[in-house]
Amino acid sequence: MPPADRPTTHRRLHLNAFLMNAGHHDAAWRHPRTQPERVTDLRYFQQLAQTAERGRLDSIFFADGLALWGKVRHNALGGFEPLTLLSALATITEHIGLIATVSTTFNEPFHTARKFASLDHISGGRAGWNIVTSGTVNEARNFGQDEHLEHRLRYARAREFVEVATQLWDSWEDDAILLDRERGVYADTDRVREINHRGAYFGVQGPLNVPRSPQGHPLLVQAGSSEDGKEFAAEYAEAVFTAQQTLADAQAFYKDLKSRLARHGRSENELKVLPGICPVIGSTEAEAQALDRELTELQVPEYGLAQLSGMLGTDLTGLPLDGPLPELPEERDINGNKSRFTLVAELARRDGLTLRELIARLGGGRGHRVVVGTPEQIADQLQEWFSQGAADGFNIMPPHLPGGLEDFVDHVVPLLQRRGLFRTEYTGRTLRDHYGLPRPTNRTANRPATAATPKRQAP
Repeated sequence: MPPADRPTTHRRLHLNAFLMNAGHHDAAWRHPRTQPERVTDLRYFQQLAQTAERGRLDSIFFADGLALWGKVRHNALGGFEPLTLLSALATITEHIGLIATVSTTFNEPFHTARKFASLDHISGGRAGWNIVTSGTVNEARNFGQDEHLEHRLRYARAREFVEVATQLWDSWEDDAILLDRERGVYADTDRVREINHRGAYFGVQGPLNVPRSPQGHPLLVQAGSSEDGKEFAAEYAEAVFTAQQTLADAQAFYKDLKSRLARHGRSENELKVLPGICPVIGSTEAEAQALDRELTELQVPEYGLAQLSGMLGTDLTGLPLDGPLPELPEERDINGNKSRFTLVAELARRDGLTLRELIARLGGGRGHRVVVGTPEQIADQLQEWFSQGAADGFNIMPPHLPGGLEDFVDHVVPLLQRRGLFRTEYTGRTLRDHYGLPRPTNRTANRPATAATPKRQAP
């Protein structure tokens, strides 16, 4: 039965637009359909956000790093700090969720909790936090460190970081503000509590200096797919952005991650898995393939080689582009993004790719799946993964902007709507509403203030 004719159930896709300057393809800025001169123009991102909202997408998302990624000589890199940008976008949108990346390695829980609570208030309950531990030595060197914290320790710190942040969001009860003008009582201080956290990495007294926000907690998103990353996601994440190249790999990841939830007292519906997809769309298959070739021909090999070196933790400078990958380290020896290292290495080995071919293959999605075709072919691919136990939705990564997002919203979304796979109107106001997730219960409500929590030893 062709995908368009398959019966659907009440289950619906979740779609997030991952927006990146001129687009996700590393040569997008050179293509005439893009506007790289506008990467620090607020109106440009306002237009993108409004396009995504017109398509009734669940959310928009901005990645972030604490160093200048890649070689700025050959790509439109750098730009806005995402929480600042999303606060501005909150004022010109009404429904779409607003997800920002913040690192747990180079920030503190108090000011991170404060910023996300503020964004949630500003947006009326649409904030989401993509939790990352950071993965590059250049980020460490911007914070007075010669080397990056070891992978396992980064996740140990991240666990405590999120625990502290959630305690801070719960440090105000929902009904703490009384606004009793007659008695001169603004807030019931029995419902505003210190958290008195003392742990291996953080000491935080609290309470937060922002009242509890519309969602209680922002939506918690995570993107690591290593063993540490998957276990962290099973414990804390409510949505996971991930990268898989094949249906079988995506099904295995989906099953593995969902199977981990029960031991943390969670159900499978409490976490949404959204693989990344970079859709290269044309009105015909030939048109889509021509656009894909145009973007590939605009690539700068020097840039792709540097990017590939970073993914693989191996300096590839000077190696012949038409030769194979050299011998690589084991994943256990990688202190950066372990899951991306393994994905890229396996892709090259499975398909017997030369360095030049691998750079071309990674140009659009950096390891995420690139699908080239008509709107119908893109919709078929999304439906297949969604219906075959590989995804709860997708992290849409337009290869070029603004046109790639417009093509998806105007031509793919209507097909998904006609198939009964995607909403035709927003039915809720908050980001949690869009993802079908409950508002967290305040864990400190009706609990007396306690002494400081005992200090845990660093792992």
